[in-house]
Amino acid sequence: MQRQEFVQQLWLDYVHTHPDIGALRLWPLSTAAEYLTLVTLNYGPFAAAALTGNLAHMGYRAMGHFAMADKGLLVQLLAPSDGSSWLVLAELQIGTLSKAPREAIEGLVQQSHPQDCKGHNLLCRGRPWPMPSWSLYQQLQQAHPLAAWIAVMGPRLHHAGFDCGQLGEPLEALDQRLNEVGMPSLQGQQNGVFTVSSLLDHRFYPTTPQKTVFADGDEHRLCLGGLALVQKHVEDNHERIADILLPHHTRCEMA
Repeated sequence: MQRQEFVQQLWLDYVHTHPDIGALRLWPLSTAAEYLTLVTLNYGPFAAAALTGNLAHMGYRAMGHFAMADKGLLVQLLAPSDGSSWLVLAELQIGTLSKAPREAIEGLVQQSHPQDCKGHNLLCRGRPWPMPSWSLYQQLQQAHPLAAWIAVMGPRLHHAGFDCGQLGEPLEALDQRLNEVGMPSLQGQQNGVFTVSSLLDHRFYPTTPQKTVFADGDEHRLCLGGLALVQKHVEDNHERIADILLPHHTRCEMA
């Protein structure tokens, strides 16, 4: 698979999952995201170590590793060889979960069909294991919200981040327009996955909660991702926003 095809599949899956984002017409449809935040877990073929080999073949190179112990995450920042969207690959460390939720999510992932555990498109083919029950989702939600998200969504694109400088409008103006179409932002530098560097102004816009059918047939409305807008405090043309997205104190060297 070529990088352009991979990104196209990621985006098609994203807007299919979040139709309210697909319907937005606040900037040209041709505008590429500054970065794409992908969420996975450190288990079998879905672990970052297994995925990054395929990503490297598509021309992505590691630009930094970040550890967020308070969130149970290791994050890799991957840059393409051209000017397209960077990848932020966030890997949930399931060893940080207590015994019961850890074994529960492992049991779920082990039910994946072998054909869904290989190939270049592990991150854009949907959830490879059966849908969890509502009670299991609640158990995982209490243990770690991202564990619950992964159980329902699988390894996937969580949100796209857009650079206001590339969009040609200030963050405040775009924020107002998103509010007007019914997508208010969360407060603070959070986006449901990682904390964003204080070097940037950042807003995260959760998508409209959607009806989700769980394993026993019961339905509940869940918000399963969103959209981020970011803007530099001081505009310059030297650094990509993706390169300063994550707090510097979380950067680490991997052996």
